[in-house]
Amino acid sequence: MSERPPTPGWLLRDEVALCPCGCVGRRRKADFVDKTIQGGARVLAEALGNEDVAARPGLLQGLDPRAKLLSLLALLLAAGLARHIAPLVALYATTLVLARASLVPVGWFVRRVWLFIPIFTGIVVLPATLSVITHGDIVVSLGNWFGHEVGITRQGLYAAGLIVSRVATSISLVVLLTITTPWARVLCALRALFVPRTLVLVIGMAHRYLFVLLDAVDDMYTARKARAVGLAGDVGGGRAFVAASAGALFGKAHALSEEVHHAMVARGFRGEARPLSPFRLRALDVAWIAGSLALAVVMIGGDRALGA
Repeated sequence: MSERPPTPGWLLRDEVALCPCGCVGRRRKADFVDKTIQGGARVLAEALGNEDVAARPGLLQGLDPRAKLLSLLALLLAAGLARHIAPLVALYATTLVLARASLVPVGWFVRRVWLFIPIFTGIVVLPATLSVITHGDIVVSLGNWFGHEVGITRQGLYAAGLIVSRVATSISLVVLLTITTPWARVLCALRALFVPRTLVLVIGMAHRYLFVLLDAVDDMYTARKARAVGLAGDVGGGRAFVAASAGALFGKAHALSEEVHHAMVARGFRGEARPLSPFRLRALDVAWIAGSLALAVVMIGGDRALGA
């Protein structure tokens, strides 16, 4: 029997692997157009996921949309009139309990609310903590500016905490309504509460067209990638695609709006948002409205008591 031939030396030598951790080549940044399209796709996926949450057999899902809308308005008014953090924290904790009772993932709910607060609210509250805007007792000194001591004041921190608590509570209430109620029924509830018909129609069409246009942009970008092999990382090409797609997308949106309007009119649409199943106000809904109004009154009364 002949001996097995030895393993070639080139197979035994260590080579630099072609992997992300290797030192060969250069890491290429992701295309900004690709990241934008992927972000839009995530928005669309989250919206479709909300419909799944609204179909779950939770507490808020079983209530009449008009009852939920009235309770939302009452609690938003109470949150807007609050002048202390403690009542707002209590109301925010109530939203977490309601999310749990409505079979909404609490972690996802908290992340969705607090994702926007540092971006939009932080720009407003951070300058308010400085002594040059909110005078008071300095707790963190930032040195002397033009002969005056500047720092973060205790009163400024409290005012910033009040604004952040109010925004977090208000956004939590709105998100809780929208994720536990199908969008079409929210529009019908708005119309039932005498919101102008034109406003309801504009909101409904804007919401619908947002996802239609996102889907159209995704299709256009996929077609471009299939026809431009090797040019995916071209920044100039990406900018040109965005500029050209804006005009094409506007034309598509205009033509599609005409077609959708004619189709709606042909099917009997007269400008009124109508639910597939009629609303029925039950004893549970009346009790929910009464409980929400009582909670709003107690919250405002407690806030005034803390002020006294």
